[in-house]
Amino acid sequence: MRLSQLFTKTSKTVPADETSKNAQLLIKAGFVYKVMAGVYAYTPMGLRVLEKIKQIVREEMNAIGGQELIMSSLQRKDTWENTGRWDDVVVDIWFKSKLKDGTEVGFGWSHEEAIIEMVKQHLSSYKDLPIKVYQFQTKMRNELRAKSGIMRGREFVMKDMYSCSVNAEQHEAFYQATIEAYNRVFDRVGIGEDTYVTFASGGAFTQFSHEFQTICDAGEDVIYLHRGKNIAINEEVLDDETLSKLGIARDELEKVKSAEVGNIFNFGTQKSQDTDFAFTNEAGEKQFVHLGSYGIGITRLMGVVAEKFSDEKGLVWPASIAPATVYIARLGESEDTLKAADELYKELTDKNLDVLYDDRALRPGEKFADADLMGIPYRVVISDKTVAAGNYELKARTSAEASMVSRAELLKTLGI
Repeated sequence: MRLSQLFTKTSKTVPADETSKNAQLLIKAGFVYKVMAGVYAYTPMGLRVLEKIKQIVREEMNAIGGQELIMSSLQRKDTWENTGRWDDVVVDIWFKSKLKDGTEVGFGWSHEEAIIEMVKQHLSSYKDLPIKVYQFQTKMRNELRAKSGIMRGREFVMKDMYSCSVNAEQHEAFYQATIEAYNRVFDRVGIGEDTYVTFASGGAFTQFSHEFQTICDAGEDVIYLHRGKNIAINEEVLDDETLSKLGIARDELEKVKSAEVGNIFNFGTQKSQDTDFAFTNEAGEKQFVHLGSYGIGITRLMGVVAEKFSDEKGLVWPASIAPATVYIARLGESEDTLKAADELYKELTDKNLDVLYDDRALRPGEKFADADLMGIPYRVVISDKTVAAGNYELKARTSAEASMVSRAELLKTLGI
């Protein structure tokens, strides 16, 4: 993409009411636009990051048998009444409205009940199971106080997956496969070393659920780590009984702030009984489906990465989710410099590399500042000086110094 054609620009200012580091950086870099508290729009640059995160998640969900679909945001009242979750006392974050004919509708904040209703139409026998479906969708939650930038909003993109199994054993096998898939996701987006499978409250269906918590100073949760055993416990379930079950002592734990980037939950058959979600087993008997749900906050994950990977100059994206791999900064307007920059841009894009080409008539310092603020992994300078020398000036975002490299060295560094 040529930056002269990009409609957004970087900025040195942010909305006065924006206090979160991730949103401040993303707004300055031109990745998001703040609509109101807890609501953000994503520009072409921000969308590039989100789509790369989504693709990583998609690949890992497909690898364990997930089938992608998309559910509706508008939800019928009766879909949620059987489980009691239409009640505002039970679920206090609904956004609700009415159709022109007075019919009440809700805007999806989760989709367990909706998935059950749809899958029912395609399930009769045990031979139809297991079923594993997932979606990427914008959720809406009427949070009392939206804070932490895109790490907690009233409107956000989520990957939610649901599994339907014949029994507890089949469910547990997929549950464990999902834990492994989630760990691969977080490794690939660059936060694997700081992300822990965390014991959390399981609610009415099981003693524990599992959260994926990333160590982050801006996080809203507190977890306790046992680094030796790679165990993490959410503060809400930290008691003597839990410690005993896990075989660890309180004084072995380290208290840290964290941000939840994913969760997985075993509903057992309770929701299936509430909604008559059943199948016929080999003996011709009616049995209820074992249901699990598995979430990853896509926009939240982007916010956590922005919080963790940044410095005084701006964002520092991991290469796997950066909006571009390389930032070409063209300095000078001579015919030879223009030709060299245009040719490198074409060559890299032809090789399917994501490139930002700064062809704007700006001072070198402004271009360098934008490259750093946007967090692009590599910056390549093409100028009258480099063209005359027959080489390129290359600098990694994480390096203090630039170096002069040949074309072959440049392509090797960029993985071509």
